[in-house]
Amino acid sequence: MRTIVIIGGSKGIGNAILTSQLNLNNNVFNISRTAPEINHPNLTHYNCDILNDELPDLESIDTLIYCPGSVNLKPISTLTIEDFRTDFEINVIGAVKTIKKYLKPLKNGNNPNILLFSTVAAKLGMPYHASVAASKSAIDGLTKSLGAELAPTIRVNAIAPTVTDTDLVSKILRNDKMKEVIAEKHPLKRYLNTSDVSALADFLISENASAISGQIFNLDCGIVTFKI
Repeated sequence: MRTIVIIGGSKGIGNAILTSQLNLNNNVFNISRTAPEINHPNLTHYNCDILNDELPDLESIDTLIYCPGSVNLKPISTLTIEDFRTDFEINVIGAVKTIKKYLKPLKNGNNPNILLFSTVAAKLGMPYHASVAASKSAIDGLTKSLGAELAPTIRVNAIAPTVTDTDLVSKILRNDKMKEVIAEKHPLKRYLNTSDVSALADFLISENASAISGQIFNLDCGIVTFKI
């Protein structure tokens, strides 16, 4: 039984990972502003605003997963400096704050590892993604740098998903026509659901991935690599 700490496990991708890890009979600590809509004897929830509140003290952690993110899609002409600052705070500063807080407990863990989240927009130029792409590109650099710095004790990896069917992107997938348009843009003619992402996360934080660190995995339905 492993101890998994998830920042932002109440909704979306984080909630899918939380549910999957509970099904694997692991102990899960969720830290977020709202509680998950699930009760389980192995689940402990801490109500916490990651940017403004003190994080709870934990003694030993096997896996730390930072899920919060933003989808702030605007033309550069309408993006404000505050937009960039807010996205960087959510995506990067929150992750750094969490890692610094739990570095010692992670070193006490069994095959300890950290999982972060990037985006395909950090690798594929996409209109209106300037703010989120800038902050998630910082996550790519953080993943590689910390992977090197913390080796061989703590593995660090990131997943870079394409469009995923969550509340966060509900404005993009707002109707059947838009869902069809988004799917058609991908070579595999589909976009992601949260279980696609949680399946990769389950692998990367498991013993089966003990030789993998410092990697950013494009979970992209082919959109970054293929031109068809």
